Amino acid sequence: MFVKICGITNLGDALLSVALGADAVGFVFAPSVRQVSMEQVKEIVKQLPSGVVTIGVFVNERPESVVRTVHEIGLTGAQLHGSEGPVNVEYVSERVPIVLKGFSGSSIPVARLAEYKASAILVDSESPGSGSGFAWTAIEGQSARIRIILAGGLRPDNIEEAVRVVRPFGVDVSSGVEAKPGKKDPAKLRAFISKSREALLLVHGADRNEDSGVNPFLQDLISRKSAILERKLDGVFDWEEEL
Repeated sequence: MFVKICGITNLGDALLSVALGADAVGFVFAPSVRQVSMEQVKEIVKQLPSGVVTIGVFVNERPESVVRTVHEIGLTGAQLHGSEGPVNVEYVSERVPIVLKGFSGSSIPVARLAEYKASAILVDSESPGSGSGFAWTAIEGQSARIRIILAGGLRPDNIEEAVRVVRPFGVDVSSGVEAKPGKKDPAKLRAFISKSREALLLVHGADRNEDSGVNPFLQDLISRKSAILERKLDGVFDWEEEL
């Protein structure tokens, strides 16, 4: 089970999430009570252990700005959580190792998902970060053909049922592990991460929980990074050019 802790606003919460077993941490650059600046995230990222997936969350940002921000900070990837179309998603995917495309669970375009060249599809509620959920049955069975990361209203007390219904590749939580907006609760964090792992065992069985020792998104990163770095315009990376 891939576990992402989103809405990180401070170094303490980032380090605690990683220490408790989170695979990824997310930083919200879009307007939100958890919005952070590039300077804040730079300071946090440089103090995290290598191998931690760091994701910037953007909503309807210019794709050029998304790519520039990811590379200037040194993030692993980007989460596009607005109405970005396939063209913009592909632009970012060609220049950023990991890209998550977010959709609302009530309006996910199932028939068109193949058009989005993303590392995974993140399915959230209508109001991301609010703690509200959606009917998980709306995407039941979809994980057999696409890599789904489930978000929206997840908490330690409902994660097992959510995993049983959706059988996702991973889970994403923000408000469900907070003491207050922007500040994580250590007990809730610990419970959520451990229960996510337990849910995987209950749903898939111990034989599916073999650990290769390599983070699945880092496998994507390793296979794509060299190709991305070779994308130059007159010897200058295109995200370094003036917009």
